[in-house]
Amino acid sequence: MAKAFTSSGGESRNKTIATLQAWGCMMISQTVLKEIRSGRIAGLGPKGVPSGIDKQLRAGPVRAETMGLVGDEQADLRVHGGPDKAILHYSILHYEKWLEELPLASDRLVPGGFGENFVSDAWTEENVCLGDVLNVGSAKLEVSQGRQPCWKLVLRFGVPDMALRVQRTQRTGWYYRVLEPGVVEAGNELTIVDRPNPGWPVQRLLNVLFVDRLNYDALEQMAGLQQLSKTWRETIKKRLSARKVEDWSERLRSNNPQDAVQGNE
Repeated sequence: MAKAFTSSGGESRNKTIATLQAWGCMMISQTVLKEIRSGRIAGLGPKGVPSGIDKQLRAGPVRAETMGLVGDEQADLRVHGGPDKAILHYSILHYEKWLEELPLASDRLVPGGFGENFVSDAWTEENVCLGDVLNVGSAKLEVSQGRQPCWKLVLRFGVPDMALRVQRTQRTGWYYRVLEPGVVEAGNELTIVDRPNPGWPVQRLLNVLFVDRLNYDALEQMAGLQQLSKTWRETIKKRLSARKVEDWSERLRSNNPQDAVQGNE
């Protein structure tokens, strides 16, 4: 079921409708959790870099806690995991496009390939919004940010510019914080029960962060979103203060440094 959100009252209502139309922000209120995945820290790539990206299928009930799924691990807690990035959701709908673009990586381009914990269809970055509150099993979750892809995707897929590709296509996935711990299981329904920011689908967050990077009005609005993760809020505030885009080269490790280092624009 799709439901469009509007607000009441004159000019405010018109601005809200215009924003929703611009971003195609329709709500698909429910979908099915097809798979749950978690992983232990293991070596990744030829040098065996520690990573928890290799997520394995979980059968039966799994406990969702404030820090994530019980049994799931992240290697570098400076940039992965934590309450604002407890669970990663990725749409199965993206894999067909990735297979068309990267047929030589087809063995990795299967559900779980991007290190996601939740796998479903129907929902994508276009129709999931920041702050969406959803029930799944006995847990309650909230969308906190999109994914900011890093160089470990390069090792995962063997594609030198993979992190940059994910960023440019905005097929990143999104993170949840756990508002109420509970038990989840594949086959549960994911149901959106509240949408406080209908004008801010995850795709719009990604567009401001990675594309329309020095749109100061949009950055100010984004920084003011209550449900935005602490790390993304800090990034936005630093960008507003410096009036330039932060250096992405270390995170992306693209073969072409000019793709990664944004500098003044």
